[in-house]
Amino acid sequence: MSFITFRAACGAVAVASVALLAGCASDIMKNYIGQPVETVILDYGPPSTILDIGRGERAYQWRKVSTNVVPGSTSGEIKDTRRGTRYEETVRPGYVEEQECFYTFYARWSAGRWYVTNFRKPKLECE
Repeated sequence: MSFITFRAACGAVAVASVALLAGCASDIMKNYIGQPVETVILDYGPPSTILDIGRGERAYQWRKVSTNVVPGSTSGEIKDTRRGTRYEETVRPGYVEEQECFYTFYARWSAGRWYVTNFRKPKLECE
């Protein structure tokens, strides 16, 4: 397999993976519609925010912060110059990446309980 063919195959796999992952959080959130808010709380803990948004309506929001350590790397190459051979080193430092996601459910008061009626789709990075 040539390098170009290999790269094209990898690109196709990456696109397919993104398409497969799109909507994962939304699909899970969709399953809570019609359920009491307590169901979400039992699965994910207490919400970080509860906001009254109108007559008998609330928004429940969960905040999730994920951290990812991206390792650094060092590479080098030997270069021939007029003054001889020398080693040139490239250093890429590591860093910590933080991702903040919010998951919001809308609920309505009915028969003495709050029931999930809808949700706000999370940003793409949080799907």
